[in-house]
Amino acid sequence: MIFNCKPKIVLTEKQKALIEKIGISFENEGSQPVPARILGLLYVSDKPELTFDEITEALQISKSATSNGINLLLQMQRIEYTTFSGDRRRYFRLKVSNWRDEFRTKIDTMAGFNVLLREVLEVRTKETPAYNASIKELVDFLDYVFQNLPLLLQKWDQEKKDRP
Repeated sequence: MIFNCKPKIVLTEKQKALIEKIGISFENEGSQPVPARILGLLYVSDKPELTFDEITEALQISKSATSNGINLLLQMQRIEYTTFSGDRRRYFRLKVSNWRDEFRTKIDTMAGFNVLLREVLEVRTKETPAYNASIKELVDFLDYVFQNLPLLLQKWDQEKKDRP
């Protein structure tokens, strides 16, 4: 009789600590703990693609927590899955190749907030000039960022082309 023995994911203490650090970093950006740890695991794992069971086992979380975390990350387009012929399991991996899209989404979010800040300035009382000036400075800085980000991306692309 042949048993389908899949190798267990073995994480070093350093990898476990790094998964936790990555998880906390994503939590600080607003992610929930389990999806944040799943992202950390997928970044740190020696295997670029992991099954549902491997994620559950490696993070020592429940199947429902794994399912909810994976579904959220799929919706957010932070991960994707692939399948292999003859294997019914799904293999989850990071969507690292879409970093530009994710970056643009964050920029668009900031741009929308900047529009709101301009509206705030229109309705703010004139009796708080120092506070209003702080908001205006933030608006001006965001304008500066939006002007220079396209140039920064162009410079990055050019430097990447010029590398040997």
